[in-house]
Amino acid sequence: MAMGLLDQIRSIFDGDPGVRKVADDPVLSAELLMLFRMILADGSVSESEMTAFRRICRDAFGIPETSIDSVIEYLNDFGYETNSSQAVAQFRDLDVERRKLLARHMAEIAKADSQLAGSEMQLLRRTLDLLDISPADLVKPQG
Repeated sequence: MAMGLLDQIRSIFDGDPGVRKVADDPVLSAELLMLFRMILADGSVSESEMTAFRRICRDAFGIPETSIDSVIEYLNDFGYETNSSQAVAQFRDLDVERRKLLARHMAEIAKADSQLAGSEMQLLRRTLDLLDISPADLVKPQG
């Protein structure tokens, strides 16, 4: 209980820890921005896409559930200054497995609502090209 209160007080002075984590890591910011753009690619935000996004934030990046709404708000503000090509450019120098992970996360969000819109396919295809990743890499088991 006391630690929770201390964390809340520190959060007031230091800002949200999840937002700080994202803001301090340009590659993570770029990846989350690309995932959020995938959510918006078909023109609507489905609950299943948001659930997939929240799970990826929590499980793949260790962002606390309590921070995700603040992270989304940060991405919304940050996103106006960054286009998709600029975000993907953050990944060009990373190892191929890290680039594949971005592509898999994007595909997971695109498929979350059980409808793969043409605009989602176009964004995914363009991202794969920019990352120099094959579509076959999306279906291969991780490992």
